Amino acid sequence: MSFQMKDKEAYQRLNYLYQAAHCVLSQNPENVELARFYCFTQKTIARRLVLRQDPSVKRTLCKKCSSLLVPGVTASTRQRRKKRKARFTVVRCLSCKQSKTLLNDPDHLLWVDRPEAQQQQQPKQQQQQQQQQQQQKQQQQQKQQDPSAKKQPKDKKRDRAASSNPDAAQSSAPT
Repeated sequence: MSFQMKDKEAYQRLNYLYQAAHCVLSQNPENVELARFYCFTQKTIARRLVLRQDPSVKRTLCKKCSSLLVPGVTASTRQRRKKRKARFTVVRCLSCKQSKTLLNDPDHLLWVDRPEAQQQQQPKQQQQQQQQQQQQKQQQQQKQQDPSAKKQPKDKKRDRAASSNPDAAQSSAPT
């Protein structure tokens, strides 16, 4: 069973706009407005079609002015510490002065990266549940069709002992 992505063309378009913004800034760092236009268009398409973007993409876009945050070109980055252990990266947009604080923890996993969040895993789990339900139905049908399965011996211990050890069955049998 192959996994089919919903709105594949829309995601391809978002990817193209993101790459175009990067390309424009890499060729000419002064052309910030065109890159901002591409990022703003990308943001509006995603909002209009209610598409979720990858967190790595969202981290490189300014929420306020929709410009692409490239360190040294359109953004400045600083490393900060809070409470001795927690380290953060502060990214500040140079055009609107908006800042983002991102956690620097190598052990931290985003929800998107966890296996239970993947949509590819969900159909497999649903298939397993359906198979279990079908097996239960088949077992119930077999019990209904076989009347001898309903009747159970009165003395289970004697029956089990006879089947496992014939000598024990003879000694326990009344004489």
